Amino acid sequence: MLMQTHEARLKALREELKRRDLTGFVIPISDEHMSEYVGEYAQRLSWLTGFGGSAGFAAVTLTHAAIFVDGRYTVQVRDQVDQKLFEYRSIPGDSLGDWIKDVSESGARIAYDPWLHTWNWVEALEKAVEPAGIIMVPADSNPIDAVWADQPSPSDAQAIVHTEELAGRSSAEKRADVADWLCDEGLDAVVMPALDSIAWLLNIRGSDVAHTPVALSYVIAHADGHAELFIAPEKITPEVTQHLGNAVTVRPRDEFVSALGEMSGKKVSVDPDFGVVGIAQALRAGGAKFTFRQDPTILAKAVKNEAEVQGHRDAQARDGAAVSRFLRWLEVTAPAGGIDELAAAAKLEGFRREHGDLRDTSFDTISAAAGHAALPHYKVDEDSNITIPPGSIYLVDSGGQYPAGTTDITRTVWIDTPGGSEPTAEMKDRFTRVLKGHIQIDQAVFPQGTNGGQIDALARQYLWEAGVDYAHGTGHGVGSFLGVHEGPQRIAKPSGGQAGTGQELLAGMICSNEPGYYKADAFGIRIENLVLTVAKEIEGAEGRYLGFEPLTFVPIDRRLITRDLLTEAEIAWLDAYHEKVRALLVPQLEGEDRAWVERETLPL
Repeated sequence: MLMQTHEARLKALREELKRRDLTGFVIPISDEHMSEYVGEYAQRLSWLTGFGGSAGFAAVTLTHAAIFVDGRYTVQVRDQVDQKLFEYRSIPGDSLGDWIKDVSESGARIAYDPWLHTWNWVEALEKAVEPAGIIMVPADSNPIDAVWADQPSPSDAQAIVHTEELAGRSSAEKRADVADWLCDEGLDAVVMPALDSIAWLLNIRGSDVAHTPVALSYVIAHADGHAELFIAPEKITPEVTQHLGNAVTVRPRDEFVSALGEMSGKKVSVDPDFGVVGIAQALRAGGAKFTFRQDPTILAKAVKNEAEVQGHRDAQARDGAAVSRFLRWLEVTAPAGGIDELAAAAKLEGFRREHGDLRDTSFDTISAAAGHAALPHYKVDEDSNITIPPGSIYLVDSGGQYPAGTTDITRTVWIDTPGGSEPTAEMKDRFTRVLKGHIQIDQAVFPQGTNGGQIDALARQYLWEAGVDYAHGTGHGVGSFLGVHEGPQRIAKPSGGQAGTGQELLAGMICSNEPGYYKADAFGIRIENLVLTVAKEIEGAEGRYLGFEPLTFVPIDRRLITRDLLTEAEIAWLDAYHEKVRALLVPQLEGEDRAWVERETLPL
């Protein structure tokens, strides 16, 4: 008999903890690969609590339970999670260690799944609770899996080849680079659990995880250039076998732990951000000498080659046409008042499917009307869905996964009324200040060695002048038919003693440029393009300088602009940008869609 209520599920989990002589358990949104998006089988937090956000965790003891989320999900968690079952806690303000100490007695045994947490996470939590006599216990198996009767199985979809034409480099070349790195570092092997790293290294893709085209697997790469791929046998086709060649040994996924135990005396590297405790435990038990180093593919993956850049441009051209068709449809249809957030998101995906080889959306579309647009990470569902009100702002943040590239774009538009209406002066002021910051990032020129934190303020300065700001980063890295959020680069406020991530921006990196403004319960604004980091030729320059080149081309809503707030140079930027939009999109469009783009890209 399936348990239908979250109360019943929580009760069953507590019974399982008692059976195992455990006092509590921590439940993250995570999988064995520390992926941003996880498969249905790994959605344990959602199953237990009902929370549908993409970040957060819960902790359960025999007598207490709490769910921890950051400011993005303050409203959502209250809508989805029963406060009678779970108390709401805010991160980073509330500490998991402090909560455990508050609700537990000395001798309490709090379990965690060693395949869902990193070494540093466990070490920090142990240090926090140990003075109170509380013991952190690695669970032999996940207790939620023991009580989740209808837990989905991991995807059995087949892996596919990502052609060298799109990848720009062969897998053999990439593996040779990893082997050189291992030799330089005095290491014998590197364990790679990150699914996008594996996909990039082997030039394969998959459909095992929503929004990210990866295949569930592990890789151990060796200093001689040989690699072992651990993957379910049914996922490997003859085409993939031929593509991988003799230098990649394919082994069943369930042999991965035993393989780690076969590395006695070997010097092995694991990335601290992706190497879960279970991997470190297996290496240690097998006698390997392991060390934590950044995955050697991460930086190489972030710096796109010419083929990847061209593929991205091709994907953006198709994507821009689809988004523009959607915006015209919205402008014509929404003022009548019959379009809701879910219908708009579905219509946009439909246009994308018509315009190219769309494999998936690159994340859940943020289709946000009126006050919902003030929630930067709003996720519409059947319960939250509202009709887009005429005479309001609508924000849509969306993207597509195409074999040639990954897209991510946000446009904020005015939804008119049948009789005609105007945005408020405040809306136009905020929109224009966001646009000015967007232009500043787009036109930024900076010396080699600059990181994202050092230019983040350029996007915020005009909002700061008005005494307002936004709580998210200004930009993130983007993959090449891979993760829409890809490190290590970020454009964000300095934090933790470092500017952004501390990673310098390098030519070939793709970033988002997405400043915003959000007025609670009223409206939200964000303007997002993707940009390519490029070398800048400056006469007489002393050293190497970089800047950005826009990759996203879709009209920006001029109805929300206060022209007098823009300088002549900013107006020139907008007109030049719209000229490029027109040149790229008009040849792809017909009829009213074509006429709309021509009209929306006229000089300001």
